[in-house]
Amino acid sequence: MIGLIQRVSQAQVDIDGQTVGKIGQGLLILLGVEREDDEAKARRLCERILNYRIFADEQGKMNLNVQQAGGSVLVVSQFTLVADTSKGNRPGFSRGATPEQGRALYHFFTDCAREAGIQVQTGRFGADMQVSLINDGPVTFQLTI
Repeated sequence: MIGLIQRVSQAQVDIDGQTVGKIGQGLLILLGVEREDDEAKARRLCERILNYRIFADEQGKMNLNVQQAGGSVLVVSQFTLVADTSKGNRPGFSRGATPEQGRALYHFFTDCAREAGIQVQTGRFGADMQVSLINDGPVTFQLTI
């Protein structure tokens, strides 16, 4: 399971011209699910992302996690994160989860974040989405479980 996290001052997801998810300060999480992923990996990645200290403290050092910084998360499914790009000119997606498995683990991940007490907004699994953001920093990390 792969989480590409971006510290944002704002982010939103639109589908067919309608905003379906929007946050202010927080994390945009692009989530990729692989075939061998399960609920244990999803929970571990969620905990790791929510505890990842990439927000500034009073001294300007990255010592606060998203909840300590008073932020929210916007979780967007992105199967292209699991693409095999090691050769050729076209990505391969054989490592990706089936749509059913990906949908289930995506929703499990968002439920884990909500259970942690964080405000969660989402895109729509499998939809053609337009994601806009203001990357704060820019600060972007890829976490893999």
